[in-house]
Amino acid sequence: MFTYLIVALQAFCIYHVIKNRNQYFWIFIIIFIPAIGSIIYLITQVYNKRDASIIKENLTSVLIPTKKVKDLEKKLQFAETFQNRLDLADAFFEIKDYQNAIIHYEVALKDESQNNYFILEKLVAAYYNLEDYDNTISYGEKLKHHPEFKQSKSEFIYGLALDKTGQTEAAEKHLRAIDQRYSNYSERLVLAKFFIEKDKVEEAKAILNEIFVESQHMTKPNKRKYGTTINEVEKLLKRL
Repeated sequence: MFTYLIVALQAFCIYHVIKNRNQYFWIFIIIFIPAIGSIIYLITQVYNKRDASIIKENLTSVLIPTKKVKDLEKKLQFAETFQNRLDLADAFFEIKDYQNAIIHYEVALKDESQNNYFILEKLVAAYYNLEDYDNTISYGEKLKHHPEFKQSKSEFIYGLALDKTGQTEAAEKHLRAIDQRYSNYSERLVLAKFFIEKDKVEEAKAILNEIFVESQHMTKPNKRKYGTTINEVEKLLKRL
């Protein structure tokens, strides 16, 4: 338990360094002197009376992911509002409990006075993660006429679901929309794999080469963030 506490403390401190753009030498201190480095950072860079409750809440959420859900369930029981239900649905989604997330998103969706676009987005993602491709497509259809849908992650997921149900031509149209320079690296890697599966190797190579070239101009934080994707791109290029 103590080890988990230290790891959670380190994660919070590193997150705080990046979010607040503090000097990056703190990251090395936090990583290489785990307990003492984190405590020193908290005392000198974070801690004050106003922040105390925030630190406690973040650490508790890391150590006990379901606590947030339980707290929000109680909040919904006390006041059954649209926002309380949506917060609970989001909390279930965060811990990958997609079945329960869907239940609450679909109830929230019945409130026609609210903007339901972002709820539909979450339903598309949740159903896809449950490999329920028919419902993924069904909710994706409801998003198609919104301008925000174009070139979005939801359109990409919708395209993946179409492919899973054998609608390859329609899938390709929607998957291609995510191919935007200097962004969407993970999705573009998936698109390249899609083309490889469909024996469109040259198109796959073109995307992989673009990602590789773009990676040469990435900032160090982005290289760390997308490191796994870039490594896979390089391996695929060597094999093609």
